[in-house]
Amino acid sequence: MAQSPLYNEHVRLGARFVDFAGWEMPVQYEGVLVEHEAVRAAAGVFDVSHLGRFRLEGPGSTELLRTLLCNDVTVIEPGRAQYTMALNESGGVEDDIIVWRWEDERYWVVPNGANDDKVRASFVAAATGGVTIENLRETTGLIAVQGPDAPVAIEAVLGRRPGRFRLFECEYAGYPVWVAGTGYTGERGGEIAAPAEAVAGLFGAFREAGVTPAGLGCRDTLRLEMGYPLWGQDLDPATTPLEAGLGWVVNWDHEFVGKPALERQRDGAVSKQLVGFAMKGRQIARHGYPLRAGEATGTVTSGNFSPTLKRGIGLGYLQPPPPSEGQVEVEVRGAWLPVERHAPPFIERT
Repeated sequence: MAQSPLYNEHVRLGARFVDFAGWEMPVQYEGVLVEHEAVRAAAGVFDVSHLGRFRLEGPGSTELLRTLLCNDVTVIEPGRAQYTMALNESGGVEDDIIVWRWEDERYWVVPNGANDDKVRASFVAAATGGVTIENLRETTGLIAVQGPDAPVAIEAVLGRRPGRFRLFECEYAGYPVWVAGTGYTGERGGEIAAPAEAVAGLFGAFREAGVTPAGLGCRDTLRLEMGYPLWGQDLDPATTPLEAGLGWVVNWDHEFVGKPALERQRDGAVSKQLVGFAMKGRQIARHGYPLRAGEATGTVTSGNFSPTLKRGIGLGYLQPPPPSEGQVEVEVRGAWLPVERHAPPFIERT
């Protein structure tokens, strides 16, 4: 099982570990609820070194991104990041991805950890002679500093704070550092890459600045409160961005893999629809629990307890798409419970 460059730091801090996409990663330190609250109220630092990342540069890099991904990277300027997706010919989501655009033909591509090899291989197979691709996951670590106080902490450690979906490069202790104003919690802050030999010092510097170590357990409750999808649960190769309510990710003004299938779906109708719901109490509707609304049936894709709302929340698909009004129910331990339909996000953040 792969280990992060921060593995020894996590052991020293008493972390509990889980297998996450083939990586031994910290799920919690003091506890999910404590760490969740720290991120919502102040700032937390996550090890996200399991996420994929590779450098893409050279003549033809921009056109390669436009061909393989459904959003259009040319609508953002260098120094910005973009959320996008790699689709298959049926329009299904092979992965959702963040692209960091450093220069006109120099990028970082950040896939999900489970899909890094697959996504990078698709770029290698489609690349022309002028494009070079370098795997960065083997030589760098990646941390995320998130929360209302995160921008101040980043500025204290690195001398500058990132704007939302903006990039900058700097140095820490003589090492290069790459920063993106992105994250998976709904809070301000950024994701910060550094050489593997430097990331432990960077992680320690944020802890000294008062940022709480946070594990992947609370990262999941934080992203669910925002209604952010998780690939492999809420997104998969059999689900299109239109079915997931993410049509805004699709830029129709260029050619990309899966576009004809999406156009047919756009001009017709989706066969299923992602819905959000909130329980009326503290019960949790777990992944795979049955879901229904009138004649529409389906399953829960993500469900957990919301530490902010103090009740269960979840996402799931219903087929066919149900009316906008009407009772939604979820089966929990053999009993069908009425739930409140709730369009994500479940909480509002500034």
